Amino acid sequence: MTVILVVLPFILPNNYTLDIAIRIAIAAVAVIGLNFLMGFAGQISIGHAGFIAIGSYGSAIAASSFALTPVLAIFFSALGSAVIAWLVAKPILRLKGHSLTMATLGFGIIVNMVLINEVAISGGPDGMAVLPLTVGQFTFTKLRHWYALAAVVLWLAIWLSLNLYESPAGRALRGLHGAEVAARVVGVDVGTFKARAFVISAVFASISGSLLGHYLGFISPSLSSFTHSVELATMVVLGGMASTFGAVLGAALLTILPQLLGGLHGYESILFGLTLMLTMIYLPRGIVPTLVLKFRRKS
Repeated sequence: MTVILVVLPFILPNNYTLDIAIRIAIAAVAVIGLNFLMGFAGQISIGHAGFIAIGSYGSAIAASSFALTPVLAIFFSALGSAVIAWLVAKPILRLKGHSLTMATLGFGIIVNMVLINEVAISGGPDGMAVLPLTVGQFTFTKLRHWYALAAVVLWLAIWLSLNLYESPAGRALRGLHGAEVAARVVGVDVGTFKARAFVISAVFASISGSLLGHYLGFISPSLSSFTHSVELATMVVLGGMASTFGAVLGAALLTILPQLLGGLHGYESILFGLTLMLTMIYLPRGIVPTLVLKFRRKS
């Protein structure tokens, strides 16, 4: 993965494809975080776009209204997302199945409605401009600058995810996913581990949202929409639950596919849905785990 991230900007043909690569990297950070919750801990969330919006709006407001540097704004937005996630996690993660799904959906809807209605703070449905990202005297203006930053953040997210997977906490989360009662019997504090996974995923989403806002230079409440939340969850499932590289692949595919199908004049949504459906039928574990399993069987 390191080699791919380093070589990629030199082989991409133009700025358009480089822009897509940056968007993939930023989205993949949020999806890796959501994979902690869905893939490791086995908790479904279809309101996670709310934390992306909290990160993007928090960073934009902190930088413009409170004169914080963008780096500090991103940090405090992530910290605020962690606090909100911890407060939300305790009551929500006691639920299971459809009840949990509906509760996370409700959280996303609340964030979306607040952003739409608080016009004085968020700009309402029209959205708001975001200041450029600066680190010291350096301002990220060129696409290659942004790609370097997005690639480094993605690499760190992958590294943290892989290390968590092999750590005692990661094994506890995987055990919780497989059999919650059995995990509780062997001494795993189920509630605490669920909450930690929720907080980690929220922080990753917040950082992703902050970077996206500074990169685009403009944000709107659509960042917290139900559709966006479903896209994030689909990226996790498509690439492969509990697979870090599957999360990256899922983010890449669902970012690229709309671009490839965009010229089909009304049929792109049908083909997009058909592609996802066929993938789930023939690769039920997700793309990466299914291919890895088939390769191991052949070897």
